[in-house]
Amino acid sequence: MTIESFPRKWREERLENTVIEMHEDYSLHPIGHIRSTLRALDEAPRQGSEGAPDAWLEVNPNFARALLGIATGDEVVVITWLHRADRGVREVHPRDNPEIPLAGVFATRSPDRPNPLGLHRVTVREISGTRLRIGPIEAIDGTPVVDVKPVLVEL
Repeated sequence: MTIESFPRKWREERLENTVIEMHEDYSLHPIGHIRSTLRALDEAPRQGSEGAPDAWLEVNPNFARALLGIATGDEVVVITWLHRADRGVREVHPRDNPEIPLAGVFATRSPDRPNPLGLHRVTVREISGTRLRIGPIEAIDGTPVVDVKPVLVEL
């Protein structure tokens, strides 16, 4: 699966009071997918800490060597592509609460945004080949995973 039309560089040029938007595109390739008991968006909590289950991260076997050094008990950040998000949204009521004033999506954790990347801090509970049981994670079944990074501990 290739995720196309992902803006890389934005530049504005002002010509006679007209703003011209110029950008270059690039593609992103998932390294795996989430396998979860959460099947629909309305089943998923807003954050992992709000009752999300553990799930399996199934890593493509081509990336097996990239898992070297990850161990049970490690905390990692799983970066997902929120494939069901609305990329046209620019403002939201935080937590979908109409009593909270509108905020720009860059000031919120809304999944609906121009480039819908999800950041999930999870614990590796189990490793079985190229499958990692991780949690808690609020991503729904089938969510593409684009990267995994270790949580850095400050000394």
